[in-house]
Amino acid sequence: MRQIVLDTETTGLEAGQGHRIIEIGAVELLDRRLSGRHFHHYLNPERPVDPGAFAVHGLSDSFLADKPRFGDIAQELVSFIQDAELIIHNAAFDVSFLEQELRRLSGLPRTLRDICTITDSLVLARQKHPGQKNSLDALCRRYHVDNSARTLHGALLDAEILADVYLLMTGGQTALFELGATQDSGQTRNEQVQRIKDEKRLSLRVIRASDSEHLAHERMLDLLDRQAREGSVWRRLEAGD
Repeated sequence: MRQIVLDTETTGLEAGQGHRIIEIGAVELLDRRLSGRHFHHYLNPERPVDPGAFAVHGLSDSFLADKPRFGDIAQELVSFIQDAELIIHNAAFDVSFLEQELRRLSGLPRTLRDICTITDSLVLARQKHPGQKNSLDALCRRYHVDNSARTLHGALLDAEILADVYLLMTGGQTALFELGATQDSGQTRNEQVQRIKDEKRLSLRVIRASDSEHLAHERMLDLLDRQAREGSVWRRLEAGD
């Protein structure tokens, strides 16, 4: 399963008013794990940045003046996201800008859905937490994701943070322990474990958790108690339920 978590920064709020993309950041997930591959470019929008937008992301006209134009990196972007599930927070905003940029060029797909599927993590968050704030910052607080480096919005940083939030929001406790069936069959991943024969048993070093690791473990269980309907499975097992 290949997923791309993506974010953009723009010159303003309305693609229909001629505003343009000035930064694209995306990170790749393979089977719900960060692969280490990412896509990131600053772009020359060929128009001024609105003061209100500058206050959000801090990207100035002078900084963007020598950056590539969208057409210079469009094929690279299409290749990176093709055939993936694209995960975007408030997808309608970013998609409208990306598709406007694509329509300016020939020989490329007109819509993103021609090459990938799109999942809006804001819609998922509203379904999971109705009546609550579901901005990226609010979700970071809810899921204890560190966004202390986020003094201004930045597309790549926001994509990395959103990836962490998305995995916590959609994973559940089974994902933490890598249980469950694969997409193609009912087999579980642990069926591939090979056991050591008795005559070849090794003397293994026992590494015990430190006090700080015990504390971090308890904090994670507290988080699961708050998020899971029936509480933490681990604590239920410890209690003998």
